[in-house]
Amino acid sequence: MPTRRRALLVILLLALVGLASLAVALAAGSLPVSAADVGRALLGDTAGVAAEVVRELRLPRALAAFACGGLLALAGALMQVLLRNPLADPYVLGISGGASVGALGAMLLGLPLLLVNGGAFAGALAATLLVFGLARGDGSWTQTRLLLTGVIVAAGCGAAVALILSIAPENKLRGMLFWLMGDLSHAASFWPALAMLALGLLAALPFSRDLNLLARGDLTARALGVPVARLRGGVYVLAALATAAAVTTTGSVGFVGLIVPHLVRLSVGNDQRVLLPAAALAGGALLTLADTLARTIVAPQQLPVGVLTALIGVPVFLYLLTRSPRGSAA
Repeated sequence: MPTRRRALLVILLLALVGLASLAVALAAGSLPVSAADVGRALLGDTAGVAAEVVRELRLPRALAAFACGGLLALAGALMQVLLRNPLADPYVLGISGGASVGALGAMLLGLPLLLVNGGAFAGALAATLLVFGLARGDGSWTQTRLLLTGVIVAAGCGAAVALILSIAPENKLRGMLFWLMGDLSHAASFWPALAMLALGLLAALPFSRDLNLLARGDLTARALGVPVARLRGGVYVLAALATAAAVTTTGSVGFVGLIVPHLVRLSVGNDQRVLLPAAALAGGALLTLADTLARTIVAPQQLPVGVLTALIGVPVFLYLLTRSPRGSAA
């Protein structure tokens, strides 16, 4: 467990990294903008093309990327405590699959963007309720039962996605595939994701002590007075809502919820009072930088941001698997 001074230092450092990632996102692109012009645009100088690009295009997209990265990392950290498994992430429990089915179904019907986002959110919530309802069974559930139920629901959603893609007309297929691989170019607004990130942290941090005890096992937590069943239900709902808000905004972006909490845990330990805000900041910075790369590497073409997070996440994940068990404890 880190000292308070070290914890504050880590969070301050990650906050600076997050601000730096936002600054890079505002300056980089097909039209490079100097730091001075970025500053003037943020202070209200609306004259010129650069100011318009920064304020109208890059700032909303960068904030949406930061908020969604933070949400995915926060959801991953909560899932890893809930399942006591460092390899758990929001996609394991089928939430992303449900969102994909909802969004692609809306695209197939030719519905407007607002209803596509609504379909993604409804699909994520439906998958959440389905997994939670099936896992409860006779009224009690275990991490293994919840994990297996999530894997099965995710597999079913994968089959539904394949069916939708196979019958989709040619002119809609490209948009569907970009959504599945993660795409921030159609992020309509950053406010819902940013508000959900703030609410998620405010809801989770007061229960950090109980989460620390839950990470040591159900028996230990119960012996020390933690209402385990109620806490697990609350953690699951919060993680599911955070994932749904992120997926609704960005589409399906993998590995952020898996890799970021794991790496942050190696630096700050498993104290949830530090881990949760640190993971949110690190996840936000990572997705912001990944999205900046996605729209600049082959500009003016844009890559799906999920491709870059996968290219970053896969080698990191394989490296973590080769580490000793001591470094992978949840």
